[in-house]
Amino acid sequence: MEPETADTVAPESCPTTDGMPMLGLGTWQNEDPEQCAESVRTALETGYRHIDTAQIYENEAAVGEGIAAADVDRDDIFLATKIWISNLESEDVLETARESLDRLGVEYVDLLYVHWPARTYDPEDTLEAFSELYDEGLIKNVGVSNFEPEQLEEAIETCDVPILANQVELHPMLPQEELQETCEQHDVELVAYSPLARGQVFDQPVMQEIAAKHDASEAQVSLAWLREKGITAIPKATSEAHIRDNWASLALELDEEDVDAIDSIEERSRKVDPDFAPWN
Repeated sequence: MEPETADTVAPESCPTTDGMPMLGLGTWQNEDPEQCAESVRTALETGYRHIDTAQIYENEAAVGEGIAAADVDRDDIFLATKIWISNLESEDVLETARESLDRLGVEYVDLLYVHWPARTYDPEDTLEAFSELYDEGLIKNVGVSNFEPEQLEEAIETCDVPILANQVELHPMLPQEELQETCEQHDVELVAYSPLARGQVFDQPVMQEIAAKHDASEAQVSLAWLREKGITAIPKATSEAHIRDNWASLALELDEEDVDAIDSIEERSRKVDPDFAPWN
């Protein structure tokens, strides 16, 4: 699956929402340390300023190496990681968050997520620890991930610190309309993981038609569709070609007809569906 090149040149910078760049590099399953560090460095030197990782990815050290190797100032990078579901009791949050910072080689992260509302997650206990990390300056923002509307609203009511973002699977086959509405009502940013549906967007006739119309790739179309909706995307990419192809999506402007056509896709597909997910 070779990436195509958009007809236009991508801008040098990326639009932001609440200080968070709307296109980031996801690192899930980027487990080879050398490859992970190189993809992070390549992305940053391409223009990306948003890097996303997690404790469970077991690549925080490699992500940190990539950040250190890139010719980009740390303060210009929006760095996010996530606390795993076995570490969500307050003392574990405080301890393992510091361990994550050590592995990343940084003094703070820009966004720390509750990875899932599962296992050891307790809204009051967990989010109190997140607020403590915020007050200490170890994290700049609090986020949640894989929260359904009811869990999100509970977190907003419980946490002493504003919830910046909810990171969920979101793509043309899983548009999450109800969650979009809830996030908009509460001024919470949506961050889309698996925004290409693990490659499924390449096989969608609607995406193929719009890609051909704009001389773009289906990946670029999906990322541009998300941006049109005000949603941040963090596609995983390891090769320089895919990193640059995704970055070029910033130059692609979809018209209303394109957006409506994508919105009309009826197929539904969820790629990440563990037993402990709140919708199960």
